[in-house]
Amino acid sequence: MMSLKKTLVAGLSTLTLFAVIISGCGGNAQPAATGNKPETSTETAAESDQDKVMEGGTVRVAIATEPDNLDPYLSAATDTNSMMDNVFDGLFEAGEKGDLIPAIAESYEVSEDGLIYTFNIKKNVVFHDGSPLTSDDVSYSYAKLAGLDGQEPLSSKFSGIKSIENPDDYTVVVKLKERDAAFMAANIVGIVPKNYEQQSEKPIGAGPFKFVEYQPGQQLVLEKNADFYDNERMPKLDRIEFKIMPDANSSILALQSGDIDMVPGVSEQGAMQLGDGYSIVSGPQNMVQLMALNNSVKPLDDVRVRQAINFAIDKNVIIQTVADGNGTPLGSNMSPAMKMYYQEGLESRYEPNIEQAKSLLKEAGYENGFDLTITVPSNYQFHVDTAQVISEQLKQVGIRAALKQIEWSSWLEDVYNNAKYEATIIGLTGKLDPNEVLGRYESSYAKNFYKFSNSEFDDLVGQARTELDEKARADLYKQAQELLTDQAVAVFIMDPGRNVAMKKSLKGFKMYPVQKYDFAPMYFTEE
Repeated sequence: MMSLKKTLVAGLSTLTLFAVIISGCGGNAQPAATGNKPETSTETAAESDQDKVMEGGTVRVAIATEPDNLDPYLSAATDTNSMMDNVFDGLFEAGEKGDLIPAIAESYEVSEDGLIYTFNIKKNVVFHDGSPLTSDDVSYSYAKLAGLDGQEPLSSKFSGIKSIENPDDYTVVVKLKERDAAFMAANIVGIVPKNYEQQSEKPIGAGPFKFVEYQPGQQLVLEKNADFYDNERMPKLDRIEFKIMPDANSSILALQSGDIDMVPGVSEQGAMQLGDGYSIVSGPQNMVQLMALNNSVKPLDDVRVRQAINFAIDKNVIIQTVADGNGTPLGSNMSPAMKMYYQEGLESRYEPNIEQAKSLLKEAGYENGFDLTITVPSNYQFHVDTAQVISEQLKQVGIRAALKQIEWSSWLEDVYNNAKYEATIIGLTGKLDPNEVLGRYESSYAKNFYKFSNSEFDDLVGQARTELDEKARADLYKQAQELLTDQAVAVFIMDPGRNVAMKKSLKGFKMYPVQKYDFAPMYFTEE
């Protein structure tokens, strides 16, 4: 049988996976700064010849949310994943251009029928506890994710795995039930040591940094892994301290006072407040901010009501007032950053039309409007501000919206896990494959907190999952986006910009098409 074989010496250009904007929960939803602002750049590890690199040092980072779970397979929060991504390495890593970069994998083969993936892993990889990483650990990790260990599957990305075999200590053979065009992108998931059951308390991975401690309400600390297998990615920093700081203004003040070195998300006001002497690394947010509607509760179970809400909301006003004009209006759960798969024109499907909204409400039996509760995670001021603007806009059509602010942990439990809400404002962050984005709206998806169920949509996404022809696959996803928009599953608002503020002496930060804080290439220079 013929196969496709790749020796991984660089990014997988033939498998470049344009980064989509979404899926997962959370994300620093701060708008990028505009206008008069400090030095703006797109940092890379290669800096000016005048920079004198300092070995070691501690970087202190302001982070808006508490970790939801330190176990990479149980965490649902994007900020948590962004921090802990430094602790865990997968077979591949997400590259700066949305490509797959070899990490633990050395080479791979795919059978001609697309059902068998053979991964050869590097022989010099050790976990943070000193134990060698072998094919047994990869199989154990994937079996947990796929539910092949007799437990519930932990990730739908691996639900298509039929079996896993280990011909030797450094070879893993994964057999799929059917072709899955999204499977390669799933292999960025971190590998964990076999039979280690304390990941939520003392996580152990094979990444460039080791877990030291987590003090709730205070900080999460990582330190350099001196035994890291990849010399080219060996960290220069000794230590990372993620300081839990929910208040954005406090983070800016801490950066100014010297108590913080980096803030991953600043507003226009924050950037102006910083003034000179700080670097701002700018890039697209790669996020879909939306007002999710619970399609299973009255009156939101009526498509006419959901459409009316869409007609009542002016996204451009939200972008101007909340994001300081720095956002791209959206019409479905995909951003223009996903060029190949993005369906143009949907952003104008629901141009603000108060009369049309009132007409639809009357047709649905709600001529006098209704009461609506918008649940918002209180630690994301960007979403709170958005909810306030939307609340005012909905008044024009008789919808009386009340804001309910809850803690992030409560939002994850009540809204994301159990769909106990009516409407919510959240940002869904970027992934490497469109299936990870649109697959979240499938009827069978465990965390489908929109409670959207549509057989036509399920069929489209199901076909796209097994379609290996890129153009045909893109067409299917575009049809799925059209359906999401027509059904008004949510109010898809914008893709905000993103800025990261840092001391000028902190260098090497890279922007990725997914939210990723990669501290391995970062370093301090002498001021």
